[in-house]
Amino acid sequence: MNLKYTLNLLFLFIITLVSAQMQNPKNIPFEWKTDITIHSVPLSEIQIVLPKGSFPTLDFPKFVGKEAGLNMFFAKEPVIAIEIDGKAKAYSLNILTMHEISNDILSDVPILVTYCPLCNSGIVYLRKLEYNGKEHIMEFEPSGMLRNSDMVMLDRNTETLWQQLMGVAIVGELDKKELDILPSLIISVEEFFNRYPQGEILSKQTGFAENEKHYGTNPYKNYDDINAKPYDRFFDTDKIDNRLPPMERIVDLENDGKYKVYTFSDIAKSGVINDTFKKKNVVLFHQSGTVSILDQANINESKDIGTIAVFNRTLDGKKMIFKKTKSIFKDKKTNSSWDITGFCYEGKLKGKQLKIELHSNHFAFAWLAFYPNTEIYGENNAIGEQN
Repeated sequence: MNLKYTLNLLFLFIITLVSAQMQNPKNIPFEWKTDITIHSVPLSEIQIVLPKGSFPTLDFPKFVGKEAGLNMFFAKEPVIAIEIDGKAKAYSLNILTMHEISNDILSDVPILVTYCPLCNSGIVYLRKLEYNGKEHIMEFEPSGMLRNSDMVMLDRNTETLWQQLMGVAIVGELDKKELDILPSLIISVEEFFNRYPQGEILSKQTGFAENEKHYGTNPYKNYDDINAKPYDRFFDTDKIDNRLPPMERIVDLENDGKYKVYTFSDIAKSGVINDTFKKKNVVLFHQSGTVSILDQANINESKDIGTIAVFNRTLDGKKMIFKKTKSIFKDKKTNSSWDITGFCYEGKLKGKQLKIELHSNHFAFAWLAFYPNTEIYGENNAIGEQN
């Protein structure tokens, strides 16, 4: 028996031994090439749910323009919208529910569009990553694993495992590496094309016939009921942070390694929240007209949860204060009118665009499981600046 063969057998033995630390209730064969001897989280927190390759990833998918898009989707359907250098794309959350990941390119920028329905986490990352002294363009797919009910992603370059909600490598060669988040908005199809009439939306003709039959339907009926809890087979409900209802929708804000979240309930009550977090001046807009994709079996029958968008309210060096009057966002200084994407369409400031603050949408249980020290808006009377 030669040395190389012996070492390979030893490595396989070690991998088999180490992988046994993961939760694997279905005894799914471990076919990943991930070096699980390198990890920054306990392997016991990772649950193997499906075999490798179970999810069909959307790699460089097809898109359609406004006319076809408005015929293909209904107006209130939610999408992840991203704009780079004047070009905009939208990805239906409902389609992403079936695929969870899209590797794509926008304005020559490699982007990673992700959505985990169990955590309601929709986030866009940059697919560029530097390691081993070189810049690499990464490609990802769902690994078939979960941690805290959140999707664990797999990069095809090294088969390192990544936490979708955090954008951080947790097991494998690239352990502790981080992806850069890109500014995006979750808005309705109608809102997307109102703002970006030349934009494109992910086509329902994805090439996956079995999945195409189910677009427009929700496999997680009533999952986002505010009085419900996450599926206990994927999340230990004893670990729920009781400061918020577990299925409360939140948006997060980061500044200098500190985090703050705002609930949809609070933002919807006032329509606008002007706030300052660690010296960062922000404004949050809420507008009705976007449905949940995790409510009814047919998403066009689902409840209207609206849209939340987060912007920096410093414009041209001046701190702005906003209000909502008769469903229109106005700045108090000039009374100009702004839309849900932070674009001024009428008034003295017409043509101005607020900078999107990096944020994403989640269920409270998931976010607080990963970031338990997060500040919660309204907690301890920490109310934003309204005047």
